[in-house]
Parts: sequence; C-alpha cells; structure tokens
Amino acid sequence: MKILSMFAPKSGKFFDSFSRATNNLLAMTQKFKELLDTTDEQQRESIVREIHDLEHVGDEITHRIFTELSENFITPFDREDIHYLATSLDDVADFINGTASRISLYQLKEIDQVMHSLASVLHRQAVEIDLGVQNLRNMKNAQRTREAIVRINDLENEADSIFDLAIARLFAEETNPIEMIKKKEILSVLETATDKCEDVANALESILVKNS
Repeated sequence: MKILSMFAPKSGKFFDSFSRATNNLLAMTQKFKELLDTTDEQQRESIVREIHDLEHVGDEITHRIFTELSENFITPFDREDIHYLATSLDDVADFINGTASRISLYQLKEIDQVMHSLASVLHRQAVEIDLGVQNLRNMKNAQRTREAIVRINDLENEADSIFDLAIARLFAEETNPIEMIKKKEILSVLETATDKCEDVANALESILVKNS
C-alpha cells in the first residue's frame, strides 16, 4: 500500500486527526515555554491549567483515532503503525503535562537555564514532528519526512547530553536534599518527553519503510 493511497476518502479522517494532534502538541510545547518564562505565580498556574486542557484535547484526538481505527476496514497504512503513531504522540503530551503539573505541585520557584534548554529542544522536536506528519500526505514529500526523523533523533541526543550534565551539576551543587529530589524528578519527566518524541520518529520511520 503506497502513501499516495492516503488520499482515499476513508483515509482523510486519519490525516485530519493526526494534523490536529501535532498542532495540539506544538501548542503544548509553546505553552510550556511560556510557563518557564513567567515569574508571576498566578500566571504560572493559569498556564499549567491551559497545558492540562490541551493534554485533554490530545486525549480526545487519540480516542477519535482509535475509534476511527475500529470502524474502518480500509486504513491509509498499517493499523499497528496508526496505533503506534497515535500512542506516541499522546505519550509526549502526557509527559509535557506531567512536567507542568510537577512544577506547580512542587511549587518550584527557580527555573534554571537547563529547563529552558530542554524545553527549547522539545519545542523544536514538536516542529519536526508536525513537518514529518504533514509531509506523509504525498509520496513526493517522503524525503522531507525522513529529514524530520533525523532531526528529531538528533535533538533527542542533544536532550540526553543536556540532561546528563544537568544531573551531574545538580548533585554537585544542590545542598538541599528536598530541592534536589524535586528538581531531579522534574528534569527526568521533561527529558522523558523528549525521549517519547523519538518514539514518534520511529513510528514515522516504520510507515515510510512499509510504504516506500
């Protein structure tokens, strides 16, 4: 089955849903960056709620994709790949929301440069995810999806390096054990969000391999 077959009438629903999912993910990463930029406590809590609402939207989109999958015999590509891509996108959203919730729950006052750096990497991954998914619509654009996959993976490696250095510095410099635990968990959940982007890249790669 070729990617071009995605233009079939029944496949449009899946692409509409995946487009909404990637746009929603982009919005979440942008809001997360705004969360880290603000020092106003009330505004921060407002942004945390907005991120939570966007994560709920993502859940509804994922549920819609699964419903469409169960109701349609003909699908644009392998059913397991549709499921894998939808689940991976949902996982990224879950970990972004989880990071924002912990920042609020733990009442983190100081946002250091490391978190800003990881948030920037995550946003750039979301941009590439959106490009990768959108360019699956046409076989002629498959190379652009391949390029997006490479960039997503490169960014995940960048996030790993940032995280490793941050944890090493945290253990070396943080003298308050409670603050250390808080910061390490927040950084770990945020770094996991970047890892989950690599799962999205793997799902895209699987689609390309099977449909090339």
